Amino acid sequence: MFVNPEQECRFSGPSTGDERRMLVAFLSDQRATLELKCAGLETELYQRSVEPSTLSLLGLVRHLADVERRWFRQVLAGQDVAPRFSSELDPDGDFDGAVSDPVAIPEAWAAWRAEVAFADRFVTESLDLDVEGHDAWRGTVSLRWVLIHMVEEYARHNGHADLLRERIDGAIGI
Repeated sequence: MFVNPEQECRFSGPSTGDERRMLVAFLSDQRATLELKCAGLETELYQRSVEPSTLSLLGLVRHLADVERRWFRQVLAGQDVAPRFSSELDPDGDFDGAVSDPVAIPEAWAAWRAEVAFADRFVTESLDLDVEGHDAWRGTVSLRWVLIHMVEEYARHNGHADLLRERIDGAIGI
């Protein structure tokens, strides 16, 4: 098991009260889950699931760094920044580029942490959850929608991370 269920403390956010606090706590819990699923691994992070898939834990970290960057920097903050790991010419670069390279793992974690830090600052500094941005895919979106979407995005990929981790070393958990 990843953690002893009696000692589990990732999911300790509020269950009543302020909407922003709850959404931020849920997202924080999901981010912590990703880190937990990758904990204690180094070179195993780039191991692929099964052919022909390029899915890996390292690919998930890279992908979620780009997802954080897209929704918080590009869409909500309106910054003109390119994704870190994918592009129009290589839309799956986040997964395809997750290879055995000594700098790939620390680079991915640094990028992910930088994007999470930006997102956290953006949410804290936003007046309310009705702050809006424009997305070519969804149209106008609110900070509220982005936070809910990010919880969903992490939850889905953390399910993938569960399976990847179990394949790597048999570790299972919540």
